[in-house]
Amino acid sequence: MINRKLSGQLFFIALLIVHLTTPKIAEAQSKQRYSTLQQAVFSGGQLTGSQGPRSVNWIEGGTKFSFIDGQNTIKTLSPKDQKEEVIFDGSQLKFPGTEKPFSYGSFQWSKDSKNILFQSNFRPVYRRSGVSDYYVYTVADKTLKLVAKDAQTAELAPDGQKVGYERGGNLFVFDFATQKETQLTDDAKASFLNGRYGWVYEEEFGLAQAWDWSPDSKFISFWQSDERQVPMYKLTDYKGFDEKFDSLPYPRVGDPNPIVRIGVIEIANKNKQWMKVDLGDGYIPRVYWTSLEGQLAVVHMNRKQNHMKLFMTNARTGDAKQIMEEKSNTWIDVFDFFAGINHLLYFPAGVQEFYWVSDRDGYSHLYRYDYSGKLLNAVTSGKWEVTFMHHIDPKAKKVYFTSTEASPLERQLFVADLDGKNKRRLTTVPGRHTVNFSPNGQYFIDKYSNTSTPTQVELRDTKGQLIKALETNPKVTEYVASHDYAPKELVNFTTSDGLAIDISVIKPLGFDPTKKYPVVMDIYGGPGSQSVYNDWSGTGWHQWLAQTGYVVVSVNNRGSGGYGSAFEKIVYEKLGKYESQDFAETAAWLAKQPWVDGNRMAIRGHSYGGYMSSYTMLTHPGVFKVSLVGAPVTDWRLYDTIYTERYMGLLPENEEKYKASAVSPYAKNLAGKMFVAHSTMDENVHVRNTFQLMNALEDAGKDADLRIYPPGAHGVAYSAGTQLLLYQQYTTYLETYLKSGPLN
Repeated sequence: MINRKLSGQLFFIALLIVHLTTPKIAEAQSKQRYSTLQQAVFSGGQLTGSQGPRSVNWIEGGTKFSFIDGQNTIKTLSPKDQKEEVIFDGSQLKFPGTEKPFSYGSFQWSKDSKNILFQSNFRPVYRRSGVSDYYVYTVADKTLKLVAKDAQTAELAPDGQKVGYERGGNLFVFDFATQKETQLTDDAKASFLNGRYGWVYEEEFGLAQAWDWSPDSKFISFWQSDERQVPMYKLTDYKGFDEKFDSLPYPRVGDPNPIVRIGVIEIANKNKQWMKVDLGDGYIPRVYWTSLEGQLAVVHMNRKQNHMKLFMTNARTGDAKQIMEEKSNTWIDVFDFFAGINHLLYFPAGVQEFYWVSDRDGYSHLYRYDYSGKLLNAVTSGKWEVTFMHHIDPKAKKVYFTSTEASPLERQLFVADLDGKNKRRLTTVPGRHTVNFSPNGQYFIDKYSNTSTPTQVELRDTKGQLIKALETNPKVTEYVASHDYAPKELVNFTTSDGLAIDISVIKPLGFDPTKKYPVVMDIYGGPGSQSVYNDWSGTGWHQWLAQTGYVVVSVNNRGSGGYGSAFEKIVYEKLGKYESQDFAETAAWLAKQPWVDGNRMAIRGHSYGGYMSSYTMLTHPGVFKVSLVGAPVTDWRLYDTIYTERYMGLLPENEEKYKASAVSPYAKNLAGKMFVAHSTMDENVHVRNTFQLMNALEDAGKDADLRIYPPGAHGVAYSAGTQLLLYQQYTTYLETYLKSGPLN
């Protein structure tokens, strides 16, 4: 995503200081309420609090972890004795050769914990990537050295002796011993890159770094990406008198895709070898170094992404042997965007085995294989999902994972033997747990919350015993105690066709069950996503809506993750159909509640949620009085190949299915008020989607309201001020067209 958020974030901080620290003498003796929408929208810090130690990195084999403390200090903490030490104090440090104070955006440690690689002067490019300058800090003598300028990615070698990086589409290595840079590739040109993804691979396969060190530091594997046949997309913010266009290769459904191949470079002699895996018309979404020297596992997917092959390749010869194959009637996942899980295949060190999270039996479970591709056993089974594999301990023969076994609304940590026996739960508090595991398998940091408990962060050992509470967020508790707060309630109901649906409900402040309230259904709905969890609610806008008399609802519709493949993958080749049914069914159930006004319901969503808020409004006319639509896909033929063809199949064979899932053909059905916001600089969901919908509505004689934020990228708003403006427009629209009159 082309990112223009920095100035907005600075302004956002200033607004927080000005508007949320102002004394309110008149409210001092009772619980306070927001006096303005602005105060509510920017109250996120008070409502969500701290997420615990920042930028946690386990070091020294997992016996310590480092974290950022304050502005420019890195500390370490030892779980064994809970001792904290300052490992880096940048308060007096200058950029080499200048008097400019040193600053950085992120950092990484060398495996031997002797060096820190700092990323500085970050200039965003897409959602996950950007150009930076990289500096190495030596812990022992506290020296700082520039090792890579204007590099898109950089990483310390596992042996701590070198830094690899990609700059300008070529790969380089800087050697600490010789203090010299070595160029490893030299054939980059426009839209032809080594060690860097183009937009579609980065966006839809979830990785920013298109190369990787081998565990022994002898090799670098990398993607070479040829996008010269991919159509270029141009976009402008219309500033000035002469239009200036940004452009990027962007393949829409049916377009030519990037052509990729996997190369391996042996660092000692710079020999380059291509892995002999035939791309065909497919993808190579992942590669993994195995525990054997010079052996690289390569994952291949066909273009429909329902046929996966796993190859073992020789880094020196390129020879490839297929060891595993999987086919599906829908799609096969290689990562989980919404859960922040980059990998579903794992190749632990010290053992010739790999592990795969697959839904082949209807639920995502962990399977254990040897390097010949033989299935050794299913580690887990049951009508629940493994959502994250945290650590495999081959010596102790144990695996640690997060699952939905307690509830699809929760994430809890479990441990089991590699043969699946002796499974037990390690986290006990109900809620949504996010776990950061030490590489030695002895400790983990547990961040969790539930509907009644703000974020808690704890350091524990793998017996589950508490070592230290790292964050308890007392200020959030105090804030909620002194301010009116509408908690999230978890509810479920059964649809007319017998399907159980989980929803969350935030009721208005001062809730009176004898009154009837309007509803705002705030949704997303995309495949694999999940909107409702047993976690803390900290959205300021939702609190404002509750304060001003609305019921706020979110839905785990069909297509959501966490409920098994039958629930999630029913949407295959039918995007929009079942999700919209579930939103309409939720509205019907709500309308039966004595405290809901069934004639005053709104649906609001952004991105896929914008698609759903517009599609549902038009395919279920009369259910919702108002639709708020942000950056919507309105025709999947306008979206990118990797995402769309994964869920909708290929053209021309599925042409009629694509037409059925488009929004514009239903424009004549508009029976309420629709507000649409988009940006002309949205490189993800192109503004053409919105313009085509508006054209269809106009042709049908239907009135809708359009707001264009030209510079705003996919988020529409591009600063704190425009973020507030957008929410003001949403809120005013609701007040005008939904809450047009007294509550009763």
